Amino acid sequence: MQLRSAQFVTSATDLDGCPDPMIPEFAFIGRSNVGKSSLINRLTGQHGLAKVSATPGHTKTLNFYLINKDWHLVDLPGYGFAQKNLADRERFEAMIIEYLEQRESLIRVFVLIDSRLPMQKLDRDFVRWLIGADIDFALVFTKVDKTKPPVLRATRGEFEAIFRELGLSEPPMFETSSETGAGKTELLRFIAAEVASVVSEDEDDTNEKGPGSEDATA
Repeated sequence: MQLRSAQFVTSATDLDGCPDPMIPEFAFIGRSNVGKSSLINRLTGQHGLAKVSATPGHTKTLNFYLINKDWHLVDLPGYGFAQKNLADRERFEAMIIEYLEQRESLIRVFVLIDSRLPMQKLDRDFVRWLIGADIDFALVFTKVDKTKPPVLRATRGEFEAIFRELGLSEPPMFETSSETGAGKTELLRFIAAEVASVVSEDEDDTNEKGPGSEDATA
């Protein structure tokens, strides 16, 4: 995929505030301080597109970016940051769950994992929730430039064990670095293939309806 354009569209706090679900969407989420904003900026080639903050929990809304004018990259609030206000934490969680479970244009969720650490309980629990909710996702291991290969293999292995235990195929996995650009090409190529697949399916549906179908207009 060649990125020709990337621009901020809007921020939303619920489904009503989201753009019309007319194009494919790919959501990025992870624990606070996993490097999500930095990775988004690396993927899009725009240094300041997603705001990078030293303060965990900076993202507090659903942020939509239009990529190549044909798909949305959605920056979701990080999970696991201890909000001072319990009501705020519950509101953020409800907002994320509503989006993930009900957004009809959502194609896949990219779960960002800090490759420097052993599998964290929050990441494990979130992955298990996605499996239970039957939501398509991929794992994106971040900061691989700061990780020794044996540590990265061990962290991946802990997640791979989850799928073996459940008798499931592993989801797509990517190893990335916002510093070096590692994994950028593979990740964008994967998204491009999924966008093309969605477009192809839509065209097939349109052709199947045809002039004689019930849905055809005179």
